[in-house]
Amino acid sequence: MVKFRRLTIKKALADPGSLCYTWCDAADLYVSGSCLNRQEEGAVKDTIFLIGFMGAGKSTVAKCLEEQYGRSAVEMDQRIEEQEKRTISRIFEEDGEAYFRERETQLLEELEGQTGLVVSCGGGVPLRACNVNIMRRSGWVIFLTATPETIYERVKNSHHRPLLENHMNLPFIAAMLEKRRERYEAAADYLISTDERSAEEICREILQRIEE
Repeated sequence: MVKFRRLTIKKALADPGSLCYTWCDAADLYVSGSCLNRQEEGAVKDTIFLIGFMGAGKSTVAKCLEEQYGRSAVEMDQRIEEQEKRTISRIFEEDGEAYFRERETQLLEELEGQTGLVVSCGGGVPLRACNVNIMRRSGWVIFLTATPETIYERVKNSHHRPLLENHMNLPFIAAMLEKRRERYEAAADYLISTDERSAEEICREILQRIEE
């Protein structure tokens, strides 16, 4: 089993069981919102969580795992839009990114304990330590990778990604990907490349890895 080095998280000066941690650029501790940072006895470890940058192929792979292997796919962004009855762009505009990140955590908590799922996570989900705690005790975290060039080709005509709006260019994507890469690797159980590969091929590798 391939494991990645964990980022060091500094100890909070408050009750760690009532706080949700977000890794900042300096890998220091940032406290935001509420999240139970606990390890429950007998927790069901069955869900496949797909993480990675926008355009890495998470939605495509999740759909393949649903159609070909019987998993129930959950698109986190779509589920939040359904619950909020508004688009992600509107959530960002009206309530800000911090509110949206808290909604992501709440959704992960709602999914905890369910079985047979494959969850396509938003690009910022692994940046919160409490999200990583929830995912790792609930299943396997798969980091789908792709080069900046591949990502740009996949998302260049998209207009529903707030963080890329007005920044749809290769240098920005490359810089943002590099900024997040260490956090993604620290959260992941496995790293799988999606460049020039079919969804079916990627699915087979995922299932092979988690069955090892």
